[in-house]
Formats: sequence, structure tokens, C-alpha cells
Amino acid sequence: MGQGILLSSADEIDFMIHGVFSYELFGQTVWITTTHVCVLIVMLVIIGFCIAANRVVKYASDVPGTFQNIVEMAVEMLDNMIGGVMGRFSPKFRNYIGTIFIFILLSNISGLFGLRPPTADYGVTFALGIMTFVLIHYNQFKYQKVKGVIAGLCDPWPIWAPINIIGDIAVPISLSLRLFANVLSGTVMLALVYGLLNKVALVWPAALHVYFDLFSGAIQTYVFCMLTMTYISNACETEE
Repeated sequence: MGQGILLSSADEIDFMIHGVFSYELFGQTVWITTTHVCVLIVMLVIIGFCIAANRVVKYASDVPGTFQNIVEMAVEMLDNMIGGVMGRFSPKFRNYIGTIFIFILLSNISGLFGLRPPTADYGVTFALGIMTFVLIHYNQFKYQKVKGVIAGLCDPWPIWAPINIIGDIAVPISLSLRLFANVLSGTVMLALVYGLLNKVALVWPAALHVYFDLFSGAIQTYVFCMLTMTYISNACETEE
């Protein structure tokens, strides 16, 4: 189980996804991989944080403590970010955007704690892209109706409809590939440092972790959520 999960083990380090254990389902062998384990760890951390935050807010005091201040600052930051981009549509989507923001951010920075970032697996980022894709087109049909969707596909001329359709299909692919490629590149770089330099890679790779896991991870989280909010907002807009 330690192989491929902990990046601190130089003897076993690589950037591949490994099977932890397998089981038979309907005659097929199904593997639980390091990605599943890391996603589960990130989810448990989020659930634990949410339970603690709910308890603190439920029994909030007039003089907030450190944890209560952190929770309030995080909620205020997310509300301001979502409200600034989505405007009047923000109340409907703040839960979704806030959830994927926290999940992607914690997944990206999990390398700081020796985990292989789940977002370095295209199966994770593609699923996030598909969820956004479904939300975009659901709201497009909800607000613009079928007539508005067809008009948008034929803009500026009907001959452009195939190109516009390809552009729509490319949205989840571009969203997922951007996040996946940036996180994977950092994982590969750090894997090469630990694997090739071995015992020489002491202390100083911490600076690389700060850049690839923390700084770049935060930037990619912001970019993914910003594009998601922009696409959904455009889908909700009507000519009225």
C-alpha cells in the first residue's frame, strides 16, 4: 500500500498509479488503486473539517476562537469569489463551486503530506470536467430553452454549428486536461528528484513542494473554478 502513495520513500518512488488490492465483480477483476486511497483520505479530511466547522458555527460564541475565524474567513472568501463572477446566480451554485474548490485544493496540496495528488489521475479530473459539463448544459436548456441553444449553436451563421458543437464538447476535455497536466507535471518532477538524486534530495526539495504542490496547486484550483463559474454564468444568461 505504501508504494506509489508516499512520496517520501526514495527506494520505491515513481509517479505511476499502483494497485493496492483487487476483487472480483461480475467476473471482472476490479482494482482499488492508490488514487482511490488518496481520494478517500482527502474526502475524510473534508468531512472531518465540515463536521468540526458545523459544530463550531452551531455553538458560535461572541468572541470567536481561532478555528471559528478560519471557517468564517474561508466562507467569506469563497462567497466573495463566487459572487464576484456569477453575480445574481451565485446563491444557486456556491455549494457546488465551494465543494469542488476545497476538494481540488486539498487534492493538489496533498503532496505536501506525502500523498500522490488524486488530481494527477485523469480519471479524477475528467469526472470533475463532466460534472461541470452537465451543469453547463442543464442550465443552458433551463434558461435559454431549446430555441436559444439552437440559436447559440448557429451563431454567427448556421454553417458554424458543427464547430460550435465541437467547442462545447471540448469544454470538459480542456478543463480536465489543464488541471491534470499541471498537477501531473509537478508530481513527475518531484518523483524524478527523489528517484534520481536519492539521498542527495534532503531538505531542499521542500522549496519544490511549496511551488508545485502549494503555489501551482492553488493557482490551478482557482483557474478550474473560475472557468467553471464563467461557463455556467454564460449558460444562465438570456437575452431578456
